[in-house]
Amino acid sequence: MKVSREQVAEHRHRILDAAARLYREKGLEGVSVAQIMAAAGLTHGGFYGHFKSKEDLIAQALAHVLSQSEGTNPPGRTMADYATAYLSRRHRDARAEGCPFAALGTEAVRGSQDIRAVLTRSLREQIEDFSASAPGETPQERRSAAIAGWAAMVGAVILARIADDPALSDEILSATLRHVAGS
Repeated sequence: MKVSREQVAEHRHRILDAAARLYREKGLEGVSVAQIMAAAGLTHGGFYGHFKSKEDLIAQALAHVLSQSEGTNPPGRTMADYATAYLSRRHRDARAEGCPFAALGTEAVRGSQDIRAVLTRSLREQIEDFSASAPGETPQERRSAAIAGWAAMVGAVILARIADDPALSDEILSATLRHVAGS
């Protein structure tokens, strides 16, 4: 049975959504292509009609989820405002729906050049967005503050997720928020 272009596009979207969610939840090596296809409600056999390899799927799933977050920092929203949501218990606890950098960064560093290129492109965009509201007198000072703030936020979420002590985990988030917000 022939599948329409609309159905192909819908299947691809479902695969990318499932892959992005499962990779963030279980890690890049913690989930198989078969599990992703099952989560998308499709058979494993259809995978290669959409992607060249698992590495290709990872890169495209990351690009997909990161493109959904583009433009979510509207004009006037400061880096400190962003940090309030990012450095929250809700974000820490929702790994499968959260930031791919905090969920997969330590694994992605060993990924393919395509995976790293997708993340680098998003990293540049995030730094540029934060530079508009970061503290500093000059563009370079604001860029440096944006880089330091973003690195602190991602690192804090990683450390807060690692900690098996809920009080310490919360303390990491709140201390980093105070630092990034400048209070």
